[in-house]
Amino acid sequence: MAAVPAGGGAASAFTLASTAFSQGGAIPSRYTCEGDNVSPPLRWTGVPAQARTLVLIVDDPDAPDPAAPKMTWVHWILYNIPVTATALDEAVSRSGLPPGTREGITDFKSTGWGGPCPPIGRHRYFHRLYALDTVLPDLGPAHRPDVDRAMKGHIIAEAGLMGTYEKRKFTGR
Repeated sequence: MAAVPAGGGAASAFTLASTAFSQGGAIPSRYTCEGDNVSPPLRWTGVPAQARTLVLIVDDPDAPDPAAPKMTWVHWILYNIPVTATALDEAVSRSGLPPGTREGITDFKSTGWGGPCPPIGRHRYFHRLYALDTVLPDLGPAHRPDVDRAMKGHIIAEAGLMGTYEKRKFTGR
């Protein structure tokens, strides 16, 4: 996914990538409920000079919803990632996050990485890294809407990486 400046215009060099999977490629089972359920390694380049902090949100827009055809399921939220950071290691734990980074609550009702575990079919998992012109306040046990509200009007660029996953076997999860 190409980087998109928040105000439109030409794409910048702000990019997000992983050594575990390529743009549009299959996410290896190691990072899912069928494997070790650890976060994939991520790295980024080209953070805009005016950025003060970064936010990472990983979600699945293909999750089934009993009340509607689809819903977006949040797998990971990190905010106030320092702009001096350039990567997140594979299987990063809370203590391994860059200093000052805060975790939000996922749709698994916990912090930390919640790997792909689609109940049926191939799902898309969007890893979006936002460059902000401000440091967000401590949002406490923040959910996606809380982080979205806090970011509103402060996103100066976005980089993205999309991977796919389909369960190999039924695990009951």
